[in-house]
Amino acid sequence: MFGMPPKKSDNSKYYETLGVPKNASQEDLKKAYRKSAIKNHPDKGGDPEKFKEIAQAYEVLSDPEKRQIYDQYGEDAIKEGGGFGGGHVDPFTIFRDLFTGGGNPFGQRERKGEDVIHPLKVSLEDLYKGISKRLLISRNVLCSKCKGKGSKSGASSKCPGCQGSGIKVSFRQIGPGMVQQIPQPCITCKGTGETIKMNDRCESCKGEKVVKEKKTLEVVVEKGMQNGQKITFSGQADEAPDMVTGDIVFVLQQKEHPKFKRKHDDLFYEHKLSLTEALCGFQFVLTHLDGRKLLVKSQTGEVIKPDQFKAINDEGMVIYQWPFMKGKLYIHFTVEFPDKLVSDQCKALESILPNRSKVSDIESEECEETTLHDVNIEEEMRKKDQQAAQEAYEEDDHMRGGAPVQCAQQ
Repeated sequence: MFGMPPKKSDNSKYYETLGVPKNASQEDLKKAYRKSAIKNHPDKGGDPEKFKEIAQAYEVLSDPEKRQIYDQYGEDAIKEGGGFGGGHVDPFTIFRDLFTGGGNPFGQRERKGEDVIHPLKVSLEDLYKGISKRLLISRNVLCSKCKGKGSKSGASSKCPGCQGSGIKVSFRQIGPGMVQQIPQPCITCKGTGETIKMNDRCESCKGEKVVKEKKTLEVVVEKGMQNGQKITFSGQADEAPDMVTGDIVFVLQQKEHPKFKRKHDDLFYEHKLSLTEALCGFQFVLTHLDGRKLLVKSQTGEVIKPDQFKAINDEGMVIYQWPFMKGKLYIHFTVEFPDKLVSDQCKALESILPNRSKVSDIESEECEETTLHDVNIEEEMRKKDQQAAQEAYEEDDHMRGGAPVQCAQQ
């Protein structure tokens, strides 16, 4: 049919150009071409000649008949034609057809699956000391039996419901002559754009392409991490065919502590003193977040005022990624006053405290007597604000309801 058979020549160059072995599958060839073509595309600064060589290699090896001829007789048989399908190859057409049927692949990113977000509750002690937690997760993974194809044969057909797009558009009338288009995933193919014959479905995944897998993740909460900080496990979310696997992300949620408050790398601790302790000195034991006991005491003769702060250096929060460094520990003192004092107590205090101011009898006769009452100032101010807002609303409503005053025209 062809006359004298062609001489054998190099039959490995095309495989080397694509960087694949001679037994590469069609899927391997396609992946290798995609990667090399994008890297060497002239629009991205690649070598035009190299781009043409890649297209030539893929055009031959992706055609079973041409590949058989190339494997048997080599490159010369392809270039010389002789009925073997040789001829001019447009590298840009091959590139366009393989990617998006004419679209620009550089404007499109490879689709990535959704990330899975999990809140992880931790105590302030956990963030101070660090902790490791083992968590069991359930996720979808590609079926190993059918390699994510969903079918025994590896074949699938275009979904008739969405024509392979994976999307169906419904229409909703929102007004006279106005219609809204609502794109939704195709119910028939679950948004994949493919259908698999019932008798060809994989026995393991039932045509779903994925199966459930349980996996244990060890989540390490490092010392000094913050509330809201994220711990990411890349590529551990649900797998899906032709899609980059998303991440599993744990977001730290710190539980409120009864004694300590955190602000950045500092800790705040509330402590109440009696009036005697505030005036005459104090000491108490503070149990830290790691269980250590700290003795806290005042200096001799020191007086602590209400709402006063004191600081202890290097006893605050552990600094993230610098575990041997810490912020400050601030202690906020409140002073508890006695409700009443008897006469003898007043006299004893007056003998040691500065004299109190007094009003003379003459001045007191010229003044009007007053009576002091206990109040909840926050509650009283809230009620007054509500009353003022209500009065302003009623006045505004009255102004809107009245007839506007018009000027007389002469």
